[in-house]
Amino acid sequence: MQIERYMGRISGPLLDRIDLHIEVPAVPYQELAATADGTSSAVMRQQVHRAREIQRQRFGADSRRVNSRMNSKQLRKHCVLDEAARKLLEQAMEDLGLSARAHDRILRMARTIADLDDAADIKESHLSEAINYRSLDRKLWAR
Repeated sequence: MQIERYMGRISGPLLDRIDLHIEVPAVPYQELAATADGTSSAVMRQQVHRAREIQRQRFGADSRRVNSRMNSKQLRKHCVLDEAARKLLEQAMEDLGLSARAHDRILRMARTIADLDDAADIKESHLSEAINYRSLDRKLWAR
C-alpha cells in the first residue's frame, strides 16, 4: 500500500523523462549460491564499447552524439521498424496509454538494444525489450 501511495506521487511527465524503470526483485538464494558465472564486467565493457563505436559511425561528424540524444529527424532515419515491430509499438502505445515522449524513448532504447546485439535493424525482440523497460508506465496506467 505504501509503495502504491508513493508511486501515485510520481507525475506522468516526470516519469516520461526516465528511460529505464524496472523493478528489481530480491535474488533467490539458489541463484546467489549457483556456481555458474554471469556476464563478466570485461565482456560487458566490450559490448558497450562496440555499441558506442556503432553510434560514432552512425552519427559521423557529431561523434559525441549517442542514441539517447537523437532528435526526431534522426529517430525517423535510424529507428525504422518493420511491420511486426510497428504493430507491437502501436499496441503498446494504445494498451499502456504512452505519451509521444515515451514513444520516442522506447525507440531510442530499442536502437541501443539493437546496437548491443550488433544488429543493423531494430527487430521486434529489441522493441519488446525496450517496452518492457517501461514497467512504471504499466503500473501507473493500471491504476
